[in-house]
Parts: sequence; C-alpha cells; structure tokens
Amino acid sequence: MTKYDYIFQSKETIKESLNKQEAVAAIAVITTIVDSGTEDIDAESLADILWEFEIFDEYSEEEMLETVDRLVEIAEEAGLGSLFNAASAGISDEVVLDGFAAGVIMLLDAENMIIPANKKVFLKQLQKALELDDEEAEEIIKEVIDSIEAGDEEEYLDEEYEAVILNESGEQFYQSPLGNFIVPVPLDSEQGGKIQAEEGMVSFSNDIGTLLRIDYYPLTLEQIDDLESQEDETYLQSVLVNKYVPQAIISQVPSAEVKYTEYLEDTLETSYYVLVNMPKGSTISKHENNGNGIRLDAYRGLLSFVNNECLYIVSSQRSFVNGELPGSVKQEAAKMKQTILDFVSTIEFA
Repeated sequence: MTKYDYIFQSKETIKESLNKQEAVAAIAVITTIVDSGTEDIDAESLADILWEFEIFDEYSEEEMLETVDRLVEIAEEAGLGSLFNAASAGISDEVVLDGFAAGVIMLLDAENMIIPANKKVFLKQLQKALELDDEEAEEIIKEVIDSIEAGDEEEYLDEEYEAVILNESGEQFYQSPLGNFIVPVPLDSEQGGKIQAEEGMVSFSNDIGTLLRIDYYPLTLEQIDDLESQEDETYLQSVLVNKYVPQAIISQVPSAEVKYTEYLEDTLETSYYVLVNMPKGSTISKHENNGNGIRLDAYRGLLSFVNNECLYIVSSQRSFVNGELPGSVKQEAAKMKQTILDFVSTIEFA
C-alpha cells in the first residue's frame, strides 16, 4: 500500500472521456496538485509548459488554458483517481511517453535538475500505471533533463520558429520564417514578455494581459482572384467577421460578440477593424480564495488587411483587472484601434 493508491487503484470514473492530448494534460494536472492541492496551482504556467509539447500543436493558447482549467475542475469535483482513470483510458501508445514526460517535468526541481526524493514514490507509481519499464522511464527522465539544460526542446517540446535577431544597437526583432515581415519585439522579456510562434502566427504577451498578435496567410491565386472580384470592404469584412472571429474566438468563448466594426479606407490602403467583447475570455485568469481560476473579461481588437499578396490579421487584447470596468464601446474601440495601428506601424513588410 502507498499513499497514492487512492489515485492509481481507484475504481471511480467520470462520465466524459478524454482524448489523447487531454489525457497527457490530465497527468500533468494530477502530478502538479497531488501533494499540494489546487489552491496554489498556476494554471497559466502549467498551460504554457504543456503548450510547448508537440502533441498540442493544434491548440491555441486559449484552448490550452481552457483545457487545464477544465481538468483542474474535474479533479476538484470528481477526485484525482477518477481523473487518472479517464486519462488512462484516453492515452494511447503513441503518446504514453509524452504522458510520463509531462509528469517528470512537473516534478522536476528545475534549479538542481533532479527529481526530489519525496517525489520519486509518486513518479514510480505513475511509471507502473503507464506500464513503462525502468529503462524506458530512466531514458525519458534523462532526455527531459538534458533537453531543459541544453535548451533543446525537439524531443518532447514543439519546435517553435522564434527567429529573434539583434540589430547593431542590441534591439530585438522577430523575423517571419516566410520572410514576409520583420517587427521589433514589443515586450521586454525581463518584465515577463514572451514570444510564441507557430506556422502563420506569432504572438507577444506578458503576465499582466498584454497581447499583440500577428496572423498571416499567403494568398493562393484563387484567393487573389476572389479578392479582386470583390470590393475590398466586403472581402476584408467577410474574412474577419464571418471566418476568423467565429473560428478563433467564438468557438472558444461562446459568449463573445462583435461590438464594433469599421472599414478604414485610407489606412494600409484599405483595412477592416472590429472590436470583440469577450466575457471571461482573457488569456489571463485571477485565482479565487478557493484556488479556482476565473478567466478575466477582455476586449479583443482585430485589424485585417492585405499586403503583397498576404492576408494579415493583427490583434490586441485589453483585459479588465482588479475590478476595472470598460468605457463606452466607442471609446474602447478607438483606444484598441490606435494600439493596433501603432503596432502595425513598426512592422516592416517585405
């Protein structure tokens, strides 16, 4: 008998099933809170770590945080044993090593690069539950430690293209892997600024809710013909309001709503701007006394335009912290639009 039998020997179940990605995330959540509870869990940091895993390539930042929040809620309501049984049922052979790696990363003493002695019992039980032999487990532990020490994340972490270059003055610039634009990094890493990149997107964010994001889509010949056959306003409005907002925002925040639209005929040749109200849809959360994370309310501004046969959607977020209330829609729309235009003015397009 061990003190973790209530997890690994549990017969309790939950009604919903987990897919393989959620199963890996569930192992990370269980490992994080098993000895400390949910009161001090940092869901955002946990989501950031998991978002780097290759199996979460198709997850947005918002989706990753929502997944973690939901799994923490299940752990609180149904118990760790029930959550682990769901994870065990959902995990597949192709990601079982990722599941164990997720547990290792959560237990690792990052300063000394060791698994603390008081964490080894749980890790051993996790290894047995995932049916890994000692050689496999030791190899994963070694590779996780080596990759963190070397800054090499290609085995378990997604290979992000973060082409940050320095000019002669030491200023940081991000260069798109397609070579279609270069932009000064707008947030200071020493103040919590982060760069996250994937194919067709780069975002700059920090811990206080600042977000500046560039989505870019090279246009095919068919799309260029489609663009030329329509009025600019019709095309840009359709792309932004009818496609991007529903797919990227409303699918994750069902209560989100477009509150303001504007066609800018003389800005960036032509562009289309919208302001979206996102109740409890911010990329950051506040934690209540009971340990639960509650997503903050936010506004998201988005600007669509075409430059050199490439469609761009540049966005910014304003989160309402410490009980702050938004101004009028017109005021908020104007402020957000100016923030985005100021950011766009720093982008050098090829």
